[in-house]
Amino acid sequence: MGSKNKLKRFKENESFENVIQPTREALLSGAFTHKGSWGKYFTNDNPIVVELGCGKGEYTVGLARKNPEVNYIGIDIKGARFWRGAKTALEEQLKNVAFVRTQIELIQHVFTANEVSEIWITFPDPQYKFKRTHHRLTNPSFLCQYKGILKPNGIVHLKTDSAFLHGYTLGVLDGWNIKPQMAHHNVYEYVHAPKEVIGIQTFYEQQYREKGIPITYLKFSFPTHAQIQ
Repeated sequence: MGSKNKLKRFKENESFENVIQPTREALLSGAFTHKGSWGKYFTNDNPIVVELGCGKGEYTVGLARKNPEVNYIGIDIKGARFWRGAKTALEEQLKNVAFVRTQIELIQHVFTANEVSEIWITFPDPQYKFKRTHHRLTNPSFLCQYKGILKPNGIVHLKTDSAFLHGYTLGVLDGWNIKPQMAHHNVYEYVHAPKEVIGIQTFYEQQYREKGIPITYLKFSFPTHAQIQ
């Protein structure tokens, strides 16, 4: 993507009513007014579902189309990417969609405790190198943050083409004595795969499938007995 195109998208994002771009300072200082008040933003008390590292927003928008009674928020630091999803949501008049431009490590400054019902992590960078472990979106530090904003028994979904990240996450959960509600190494071969898992495909996911790369899926929550630290 050319720099001029990026600048154009950044400018358009500023005019989109469904795009929120708080500064890091505002989040860290507690000045972000939507935290704990997302019901006011959406003007309803419907459940909130968050997609982390939402990219072009394909999953956020896809889920919102299927479930108008649920509010969806895509989180990504790359505004030029989620511009597409934000624009599509506006064009389709989807009132249950918003996008927040920020780093995922600041997630607890965007939402308060018990404010989120579900989290989707779709095709994140697996960060293969050991020195990049702290960037994996299912490392213990990130998972602790997710637990901090989820409702009791709130759900985390991980959908990825990376068998490595799938296995890594299973290992983290096993260390906490957490048994996933669902774990599959090729979800498209699973007869009972949830419709929201196989019914929405991102652009890159379609490419992975055309190449014969299995798509893995994990669904889990944080039970009260889990020793999470």
